[in-house]
Amino acid sequence: MAKDKRLTAARAAVDTNKSYALNDAIVLIKSLSKAKFDETVEMSMNLGIDPRHADQMVRGLTSLPNGTGKTVRVGVFARGPKADEARAAGADVVGADDLAEKIQAGEIEFDRCIATPDMMGVVGRLGKILGPRGLMPNPRLGTVTMDVRGAITAAKAGQVEFRAEKAGIIHAGIGKVSFESDKLLENARALADAIQKAKPTGAKGTYVQRVSISSSMGPGIRVDVSSLGV
Repeated sequence: MAKDKRLTAARAAVDTNKSYALNDAIVLIKSLSKAKFDETVEMSMNLGIDPRHADQMVRGLTSLPNGTGKTVRVGVFARGPKADEARAAGADVVGADDLAEKIQAGEIEFDRCIATPDMMGVVGRLGKILGPRGLMPNPRLGTVTMDVRGAITAAKAGQVEFRAEKAGIIHAGIGKVSFESDKLLENARALADAIQKAKPTGAKGTYVQRVSISSSMGPGIRVDVSSLGV
């Protein structure tokens, strides 16, 4: 009941007919956050695309300048010296066929998966498990690489993967409510810039159509697209 009252009060404080400047929306989200935990701030972007067409898919990876505030567990498929490099770089799970067996048994103890190119024969067999979870390593995203150390460091430093859903919407976390407003603003603009640069060749008309931000337990706040600075 108390949670419902908090959400009702938060919704009443938001003008649903207004598009807020990004900075004002962030300040409002922070002021309305009443949860007992450090809520994630998420940005949603409705794009003028149809992801069912290959030339309109939007997907990428970008590093937020102020991190995400989230601890990212990294799993690495590698053998020999590269496996040792992964462990030294702070990977949470490292393995080869043994790691594949754990995943097939339902043990997925990581949020980002990285693989060396020679391991893709093993990883490829896990596509039906890792793919739907957004965990399949991809060379275009830098998660199939010989630079294991660099990929792990980037993942743990605040790298965010974004991918358009069927309706052409991208959701991604840009930090925590406890972040200073200017830090959230920098992160939001960095994500928006990365999505703008990922505009597919097949996209026609207005690319970024609607934008909103919200906290884990708060209402969505519509953002003026022009205030994104992209």
